[in-house]
Amino acid sequence: MSRHHLNRRQFAGATAALLAAPALTAHAQAYPSRPIRVVVPYPAGGSTDQLARAIQQPLSELLGQPVVIDNRAGAGGTIGTDIVAKAAPDGYTLVFGNTGPNAVVSLLRKVPYDPVADLAPISTVALTPMILAVPVDSPAKTLKEFLAYAKREGDKLNYGSVGNGSLSHLTGEHFNDKAGLKLLHIPYNGGAPMLTAFASGQLHAAFVTGLDGASMLASGKVRYLAVATPAPTDVVPGLPAIADEVPGFASTAWFGLLGPKGLPADLLAKLNSAVVASVARPEVQKLFTERRIEARSSTPKEMEQRIAGEMKHWGEVIRKAGITT
Repeated sequence: MSRHHLNRRQFAGATAALLAAPALTAHAQAYPSRPIRVVVPYPAGGSTDQLARAIQQPLSELLGQPVVIDNRAGAGGTIGTDIVAKAAPDGYTLVFGNTGPNAVVSLLRKVPYDPVADLAPISTVALTPMILAVPVDSPAKTLKEFLAYAKREGDKLNYGSVGNGSLSHLTGEHFNDKAGLKLLHIPYNGGAPMLTAFASGQLHAAFVTGLDGASMLASGKVRYLAVATPAPTDVVPGLPAIADEVPGFASTAWFGLLGPKGLPADLLAKLNSAVVASVARPEVQKLFTERRIEARSSTPKEMEQRIAGEMKHWGEVIRKAGITT
């Protein structure tokens, strides 16, 4: 009887070990052991794509495996983000996110994922302040002049955005509210058409990132008036802060890496260390500085807190302005 009982126990133990073997092997295998896919939820060549590619090679070198950029554009960045939200939390499918699909879009319409419950922040990569820009032939040469001009003209003046519900749109409405203005919102389907309209004189103002506005600034077609950081910043030197004249106004976009919720703690730590080291590379710092972008890494917790703070802030702006998409 005891021999029979012993055999059953041995059999059960052997079976359990056999079933656990693949999991144990996978756990013991060093991560990463194959290429890592980073989904960029926007078209190739855009600002988010450019920043993702800036850290692509450093990440590959530091992690010892190819990092492959996979552009999955559409629906304001939510299509690509949803792919990652539903991926296995094994560290091989990540998303290069930003303020839009990770903090704003879900406040405006239903999306197929929960940006907080379904995604794990890894690290920010860059911050970029929104910049108030006007055509070079605008009668407003300074921020004070623009505020007086806009108050005098009311809704005869407009501002452009890269789309309804975009950060450039929300920033414009936040500016209207805090400055007591009535600038008329003109949405475009993306940055390229908005900048084309701006350059051709169809817009009176726009909030742009340094990356988006660089070509127009270099061509002499626009003038920067002020930056939307709480105080003047070396990221865009020589500009006053809008908050100097409009207390309480601020708007900054972030870009960074996230994975599916449930990433094991050791993988999350390894990915965070790789991003932090990549952002610290001199060539990355130089590239970002040239494009008026602040290289800024973070801990996962800091990134999580940034997203939560933005959802609260922009949620209030959306409700107050009655913005819908």
